Amino acid sequence: MKLHAFAWTALLAAAVSHADFVRHRDNAPQTVPAKAQVQVINFWAAWCAPCRKEMPDMSKWYQSKGKKQKVFMTGIALDSAENVEKFLHTTPVSYPVWRYTGKDSRNMMKTFGNKVGGLPYTVIRAPQCGHEEPIVGELTAARLDQAVQKARAACRKKK
Repeated sequence: MKLHAFAWTALLAAAVSHADFVRHRDNAPQTVPAKAQVQVINFWAAWCAPCRKEMPDMSKWYQSKGKKQKVFMTGIALDSAENVEKFLHTTPVSYPVWRYTGKDSRNMMKTFGNKVGGLPYTVIRAPQCGHEEPIVGELTAARLDQAVQKARAACRKKK
């Protein structure tokens, strides 16, 4: 049942991403790559203090470990282009930043497993084996490392 629920969530998320996610720097439409072994998808806003606090740690983690481990990682802003630009000017990050441009962020976040709609929200997924770990609240580099390793271990067990 868990795999079925994950597949349904992934399908909904893919449908949302085609229409409503754009790369921040150039507004190019974006989709979460289904073939990525591990995906880290972080939802944030410039007005969210815990979001602003976690991003430098997440950026350092991605630069030192995530890229080398071929982890797909993106930060999806639920904010205006102006607010995102202002924040990133003072706090640049090493991973791709997208913006949600749709009209119903609450429903969109539910498709990624965020039932309460809180920020920051991160989901660590391993689509090939159906693993999904939602994390509501501020994320540290250590917690992120642990969640990515857990995702990889879950897939090794299913082989």
